[in-house]
Amino acid sequence: MVRRLSVYEAESTDPYRNLAVEEYLTYHVQPSECVLYLWQNQRTVVIGKNQNAWKECNIELLEAEGGHLARRTSGGGAVFHDLGNLNFSFCVREEDYSVERQSEVILRAVKSLGIPAQRTGRNDIVADGRKFSGNAFLKSKGCCCHHGTLLIGVDQQQMGRYLNVSPEKLRAKGVDSVRARTVNLRELLPGLGVAQMKEALLRSFSEVYGARCADAETENQAFSPLFADRLDWEEIAQYERRLSSWKWKYGRKLPFEYTVSQRFPWGGIELCFHVNGGVIQEIKVYSDAMQEQLARRLEECMKGCAYRRNALLARLKEARLDRENEEADRQIRSDIGRLILREVMK
Repeated sequence: MVRRLSVYEAESTDPYRNLAVEEYLTYHVQPSECVLYLWQNQRTVVIGKNQNAWKECNIELLEAEGGHLARRTSGGGAVFHDLGNLNFSFCVREEDYSVERQSEVILRAVKSLGIPAQRTGRNDIVADGRKFSGNAFLKSKGCCCHHGTLLIGVDQQQMGRYLNVSPEKLRAKGVDSVRARTVNLRELLPGLGVAQMKEALLRSFSEVYGARCADAETENQAFSPLFADRLDWEEIAQYERRLSSWKWKYGRKLPFEYTVSQRFPWGGIELCFHVNGGVIQEIKVYSDAMQEQLARRLEECMKGCAYRRNALLARLKEARLDRENEEADRQIRSDIGRLILREVMK
């Protein structure tokens, strides 16, 4: 049960520093504590853990204009950040993790400003039928992070120039462009600023959890600032070096002879195979699925397998790709199986 609420607001707009702080908070949150981390990045495209950077982002244009590409540790799709966007992260232990409760903080905050909002699809929060918040999730080592965006006054023209959204994904959403699918909250509430949104979030955070911080300065204080002296900046610097490295952001480029791909309701997937002597020597899986371990588990399942339909299906049958949701696991394996049946030779 959450008994302690803590808040930390980033001072930096550097994506690698901010993502490093988030990772540190995720793995150092205390028992019965929920940390709300609020942060902003300047001109950044953040891709999901398992996405292909070259396909998701116009990297050359982004970097030529002083922007950054960053890869997060959770699954899901690519998003654009600028100072018209506010990012939130809920960091809690697994026993206190509740997507419904965490999402309620966002919904209540937005509704308190007079904007009707609701959750929809895999991971979106919408108003007026358009998305203003995309969410992603991470569970690791008993710790959890639920993070997302809040589009307040984002430059949607830049968003459209930097993001390469597949036609299949747009068709699945029933729109013809990123801009048509998203909305800035300022469009629905003229004059809304980041500071006002932060205030609404802090009120909602307190109301939804109804907790009191043990070291609060007054009895009425619902949460306490998470002061920087609680953070280990040397450890954060180690995270930052990894998150800003070429290897983490772009990965290895390998000579793949075979590629199969398709979009499903749970996300898109692309399987790239390097085959020698009829055996899969290397495999790279790209996906915007919310299950951040999906790509790694599928790669482990198929590497070393004969590049033949029946052999791959046999491996797939024994795999567990989603270990938290049996129904989702069956559906993912069934969909990938049909893709293999269609695309891979006997």
